[in-house]
Amino acid sequence: MLDWLYNIIGHVLVWIHSGLAIVGLNPDSGWAWGLSIVLLTCSMRLLMVPLFVKQMNTQRKMQEVQPKIAKLRERYKHDKERLQRESMKLYQESGTNPIMGCLPLLLQMPVFFSLFSVLRGVAEGKVQFGFTEELVNSAREALIFHAPIAAQFNTSPEDLQALGASDPLMAKIVIAIACVLMGTTTFLTMRQSIKRSIAQQPDNPMMQTQKIMMYMAPLFGLFGLMMPVGVLVYWVTSNVWTMVQQHFLYRNQPAPGEAAPAAKQGTSSKGSAKGMLGRKKASETAPEPTEEPKIERKQPKKQTRSKRSGGSN
Repeated sequence: MLDWLYNIIGHVLVWIHSGLAIVGLNPDSGWAWGLSIVLLTCSMRLLMVPLFVKQMNTQRKMQEVQPKIAKLRERYKHDKERLQRESMKLYQESGTNPIMGCLPLLLQMPVFFSLFSVLRGVAEGKVQFGFTEELVNSAREALIFHAPIAAQFNTSPEDLQALGASDPLMAKIVIAIACVLMGTTTFLTMRQSIKRSIAQQPDNPMMQTQKIMMYMAPLFGLFGLMMPVGVLVYWVTSNVWTMVQQHFLYRNQPAPGEAAPAAKQGTSSKGSAKGMLGRKKASETAPEPTEEPKIERKQPKKQTRSKRSGGSN
């Protein structure tokens, strides 16, 4: 059903791998195949940046209409059909589409399943999705820190050795570490997003559910035990990209009531500059104090006793 998408992902992965071989990287090494997956992930996430920005704008608009939605819920709490109709009308008037909040995640999942299917076919030695027999053998034998790129944690030691792992135990340890990284980065990504949601809408009734999902995020690492190493590389890379992207976008587009650090710094610097300029102008325009003329009081001259008495001796 999704073979057309698997073919796209497989061909893009092969093209990136060929490009790395042209620049001098050993095409049969795990670094070449691992970096191909990283570049594939970054390319896909780069194309989705506008959608992520759209998602943030949608969340802001939804927050702005929440008071009106609360009033509608209170008014039509016994008429769910009318409530849904009025809510959709309000969303349309405000230019808000709730689906946009989930669109980036929905678009990532097909790529995830496509890469999983491509790497599973590589592990099984199938020549499909743009891979030749030579590329399949190269990818099967590629090792990332002693772990075959197409291996899973539940792969038997015999199959690990058949995939090129000289030390099956070390390969399983590497896969386990990758699963821990997967769970940790998933938790950090969700924590970053939930902190933003709390700042935007502290009274969100779904906040408790989101927190429970956040604390359960490390358990996603258990699902990584059933994924090929290449898919784990994709997942961790995608999580790291999300954290960095959210950090910069959240900083440049703060939640209502918050000020961007640059804006705060600019405001304070402008305020201090204005204060200094005002004081300078005040000092320049203030009139210089003029000295009042001193009033000299003339004291009568002292006269001799003979002059005061009016006679002479």
